[in-house]
Amino acid sequence: MIKAAQEGIAEDVVDAPEVSVQSDVVIIGAGAAGLSLAEQLCSAAGQSSPAVRLVQAPAGPLRPPARTWCFWESGAGRYDEAVTAAWGRMRVRSPSGQLVEAGTGSLQYKMIRSTDFEAALERRFAGQRALTRTEGTVEAVDETAGGAQVLVRLADGTVEKLSARWVFDSRPLGTLPPARTTLLQHFRGWFVRTTQPVFDPDCVELMDFRTPQPERGLAFNYVLPTSPFTALVEYTQFSASVLPGERYDRALQSYLRSVLDVRDFHVEAHEEGVIPMTDGQFARQCGESTFRIGAAGGATRPSTGYAFAAIQRQTAAIAASVHAGRHPLPPAPHSKRSLAMDAVLLHALASGRLDGPAFFTRLFSRVPAERLLRFLDGATTWGEDLAIGLNSPIVPLVRSAVTLPSRPLRPSPTH
Repeated sequence: MIKAAQEGIAEDVVDAPEVSVQSDVVIIGAGAAGLSLAEQLCSAAGQSSPAVRLVQAPAGPLRPPARTWCFWESGAGRYDEAVTAAWGRMRVRSPSGQLVEAGTGSLQYKMIRSTDFEAALERRFAGQRALTRTEGTVEAVDETAGGAQVLVRLADGTVEKLSARWVFDSRPLGTLPPARTTLLQHFRGWFVRTTQPVFDPDCVELMDFRTPQPERGLAFNYVLPTSPFTALVEYTQFSASVLPGERYDRALQSYLRSVLDVRDFHVEAHEEGVIPMTDGQFARQCGESTFRIGAAGGATRPSTGYAFAAIQRQTAAIAASVHAGRHPLPPAPHSKRSLAMDAVLLHALASGRLDGPAFFTRLFSRVPAERLLRFLDGATTWGEDLAIGLNSPIVPLVRSAVTLPSRPLRPSPTH
């Protein structure tokens, strides 16, 4: 039995009214992974859609807050109607202010807010008879003969028994897998509006290291401009633990006023989050008919925290397997080679051997931005990876590669 990851959920369902529902596919969670898979399953041209039941957590602590996703792709994309902004140039700045700016070639760096993504998919789901929705708390997932059953408690206390051939679970894990290295990418962002034209709407400030650095790991500011007067400005750290809330606000205030020289601005909204960066191995199959998808299935790239593009690749492959009648084991979101390189980088950062700001500034100054973005998506060749490696600090990375295998697997820290 796979029980809900969150604490405080009642498990006694014996006395509640019960309703049984049969579907081909049950998807647990209506975030990026759950919604994307539902849309992929229900929109395949020329194919009959399976009966899909999408289970969304009720409003409250179990439902993820609004967030922003970024990714890059060439040309028009599947979800362009939900894109807030797109850029063809990006900048990295060293702690001393050294500027590296480059075009992204055939790729566009895109930003989607989760509320816009949800609205776009709701329009696509309208009139889809193959898709039905349930709002409730998942209490258990049990393997059954030839499928699986999901128990969902609704707001009125009724328990729905959802039986399906396949179940895809995107809920956050209660405990991360054991790992040799785990860092946390923790951040807070402000959507700001200024009275003067401050931002360059044609260029992303990907990493601005003009901020105090932690003893181990790194810190930077990230600016996604949507006009000369508006931008999402985020303060981000890669480190072992999160900060008190006021530390993020002070860092953002300092960056806007002291670094960007913005004196008059208004914070219209904010977002914050914690993304595990770990070399632990995520299980993608929980039972014969039950699978994990999205971040719970390892879609987050360990070295960067990006996940949206990997989720799209993963859900497209799952939908193709379901439509073809094949066993829909989600594919590994990242190659073994990519994960091995990420493990070395994480160990080098966590050990303090690698100067993070110097490493990233050097990398972006020596490697074309388009190639780096393809590298982060695992789309580069062995030769391109080697060339990128030769433009990296060899000694600390080799030392980390040598010592990494001797490190024991340890339980990952909670946040």
